[in-house]
Amino acid sequence: MIKINLLNSVTERQGSAVVAVDRKIASPSSRMLLMSLVVGVMLAALIGWDVISTQMARTEAQHKLDEQKQIAAELEVVMNEQKELEAKIQNIDTRIEAIKKLRSSQAGPSAVLDAMRERVAMVPGLYLESVEQTGDQLTFKGNSPDESQVTQFGRSLEFSNGLFSNLNIETTRAEVANNNAPQTVNAQGETPKVQIVNFTIKCAYTPSKAPGAPGTAPTTASAQQPGAAPAPVQVAKN
Repeated sequence: MIKINLLNSVTERQGSAVVAVDRKIASPSSRMLLMSLVVGVMLAALIGWDVISTQMARTEAQHKLDEQKQIAAELEVVMNEQKELEAKIQNIDTRIEAIKKLRSSQAGPSAVLDAMRERVAMVPGLYLESVEQTGDQLTFKGNSPDESQVTQFGRSLEFSNGLFSNLNIETTRAEVANNNAPQTVNAQGETPKVQIVNFTIKCAYTPSKAPGAPGTAPTTASAQQPGAAPAPVQVAKN
């Protein structure tokens, strides 16, 4: 019987193959080619990942930019609405201010007349001839048989809650014919005359302090507080 040893032949063949591979790998050109291949694969993978990550970052940045643009557009709309509201509010405030000024200007002359009527009625024998207004200055002219009545009238103007202020009174004495007395003549043949006091009162006028004006409380002619001392009135005599 013939015996064949197969182990030696397989081992020898495997050994020759391994030796061949070792020889190929051990050569410098093969190693360089293998390393170049590995580096190329890694570089391609790195470049691919960088491109993908850059594209993802760009997409995310574009998305955020779109969101910011949308927010900016909404903010611009809100700011435009706010500007329109501010313009409307300013327009309304201007109208309110104009109405207040108109009411003040309308209340001013009537307040002067009412104040004069009340104060003249408080001083019997006082006659008011004219009232002139120049800007915020008023000038009253009239006459009275007694100087104390003029002073009393001036004090009534002084106590007006700021409607009349900075009073200056000038008085002059004059003699006029007494038309109410019987038509008689004296020894010199002259008609009897009486002395009167002509006065000119100048003062500052503040319409906003008038009763009924916006922001003021109703007042009366007798605005002097009980127990308060009369305010000094400047009187100039000629």
